Amino acid sequence: MLSLHRDGAPPPCPAPYNLAADVLAGASAHPDRIALAVVGPARAERWSYARLEAAVRAAGAGLLAQGLAPGARVLLRLGNTPDFPVAFLGAIAAGLVPVPTSAQLTAPEVARACALVAPALIVAAPGIALPEAPPCTVLAPEALAGHGACDYAMGEPARLAYLVFTSGTSGSPRAVMHAHRAVRARRMMWDGWYGLRAGDRLLHAGAFNWTYTLGTGLLDPWAAGATALIPAPGTAPEALPLLLRRHEATIFAAAPGIYRRMLRGHATLNLPALRHGLSAGEALAPDLRTAWQAATGRDLHEALGMSECSTFVSGSPGRPARPGTCGWPQPGRQVAVLGPEGAPVARGEAGTLAIHRSDPGLFLGYFGAEAETAARFRGQWFLTGDNVVMHEDGAIAYLGRDDDMMNAGGFRVSPGEVEAALAACPGVTEIAAAEVRVKRGASVVAAFYVAADDIDTSTMSEFAARHLARYKQPRLYVRVAALPRTPTGKINRRALRADWEAENGQA
Repeated sequence: MLSLHRDGAPPPCPAPYNLAADVLAGASAHPDRIALAVVGPARAERWSYARLEAAVRAAGAGLLAQGLAPGARVLLRLGNTPDFPVAFLGAIAAGLVPVPTSAQLTAPEVARACALVAPALIVAAPGIALPEAPPCTVLAPEALAGHGACDYAMGEPARLAYLVFTSGTSGSPRAVMHAHRAVRARRMMWDGWYGLRAGDRLLHAGAFNWTYTLGTGLLDPWAAGATALIPAPGTAPEALPLLLRRHEATIFAAAPGIYRRMLRGHATLNLPALRHGLSAGEALAPDLRTAWQAATGRDLHEALGMSECSTFVSGSPGRPARPGTCGWPQPGRQVAVLGPEGAPVARGEAGTLAIHRSDPGLFLGYFGAEAETAARFRGQWFLTGDNVVMHEDGAIAYLGRDDDMMNAGGFRVSPGEVEAALAACPGVTEIAAAEVRVKRGASVVAAFYVAADDIDTSTMSEFAARHLARYKQPRLYVRVAALPRTPTGKINRRALRADWEAENGQA
């Protein structure tokens, strides 16, 4: 049997359509239900569905009042506050294209993002980095109020709705284009991963700009009529069990590293309202799932996905993943495991996981990068870059990436981007970045450099902090005599990783 899977059909998308109108449809059905609560140890800020929709449509009107043309791009430089989803959905409601970005980006990184997407407007909160010379008007989020309420801009479901940044294999971040219909396609996850219901209270521990949080933590709960719970800025992972218990969260979502920190020093966690946890962003170690089950009496369901298509393989409450696998393709998905020639391999053989071009949740392409977009397709299949095996029953086991991309706390980081930023550090002759395992279930970004003399770690750390977002900055700096290279002259990052792990007892 071939490694090819199609189960049912994706949910239909009505036309004309607007992503924001669909997500906020519950405002008319249950206006007083709590849509969003920003929760902390001391207080909670609550937004009803009616209040949320009113704020979104007001933000849309405020953006249109700036004279923006339909389809204009709006760069968001906002933190983990309600301003973020309000501006994001407000732009989409008004027919504009929001571009969310990490609040951790440095001024040079934001300048490069602006050069790529050419925003017509930037919405920025105080204290969040901006280019030294912004290319357009910069507005505070409160400046969007007082202009009435916009109508929903309806149109073709396949038209561009928003852009999100991801690290490309070229070493430069790419802007991923998503259609309005993408949020409708996410309904394949409701049963295939979440077990999401209208009365749920879903707490997500990630930052709003991360696609995992944006979709799983906000858009999906609202589209389902559930409540989104978001930890207040600065909330430590160690405080999350208290928030889960106090606010009666029924579903919890986070990256594996957050689960590890929550379990540290706790044999048991009392979470009576919780039905299960969700994990994505990086591979879930089997021992972590087992530890969570033992401490909480609840299961932990993993999903495999990416910025270009959200998640598409997962375990779920109705069908938990078997040990050694991530789960199954979600209902409505068409996936395959392809060999080097682009044809499905036999089940049980390793290959590259691919998603069919017809998936309504698949991205429209990389903004301004047609050649790189085309390179990611093999015929009708989008190549994810994940190396997997599909078992006879259709369950999928993850084997790793078939490129050198690194994972920093759930965020994909390009080694080329880190290397380009640190190459100018005084004293550095050559530099390479690789993800290395420092202990069981934990890895970090490491920088291997060639220099005439040792460079003080604090010097390199300070240089990195001026040029890279925190999550992209190496945690290890290792001086080497030379960088290993392949026969074609490329840096052999896998050899770097293997040598360091062997020398440090992690092989």
